Amino acid sequence: MSPTDSSPWSRIYSSGRKLSEYHTGLRAFSSTLLAALPFERNSDDFVFDNQIIAQAISVGARIGEVSCPTRYETDSSSINLGRSVQYGLGVLRTCGQYQLHKHGFRRYAFLDLEPGAVHAQLRSAAATANPASEVRDSAHADG
Repeated sequence: MSPTDSSPWSRIYSSGRKLSEYHTGLRAFSSTLLAALPFERNSDDFVFDNQIIAQAISVGARIGEVSCPTRYETDSSSINLGRSVQYGLGVLRTCGQYQLHKHGFRRYAFLDLEPGAVHAQLRSAAATANPASEVRDSAHADG
């Protein structure tokens, strides 16, 4: 499936996001968004990354992908079959929780976010940030 195709996870999240995949690779989130998300409510396990994606999607944040070539070798994975199954079930649970929360059938603490407050925080941070030209000029002046 190419990055421009709609993945099954994108359809489950009904996000319209076109991530190349939802399980490995690097994600680019702004530090302001991460400061606004209650990621301390997320799992301390492998499913944490999927919960961050669900949180970002639930507030309408943009998610960037950073290409990272991956080569899997026999001794390179730290997760065994049992943990892989546990992770897979956790991902399905996160997707189901997102849908139930989104449609108001059930509340989940990690998804209990105020999108307006997150967006206000992002706008405030953007307003106080130096535009790239100011940063360049400042760096040039500092020498």
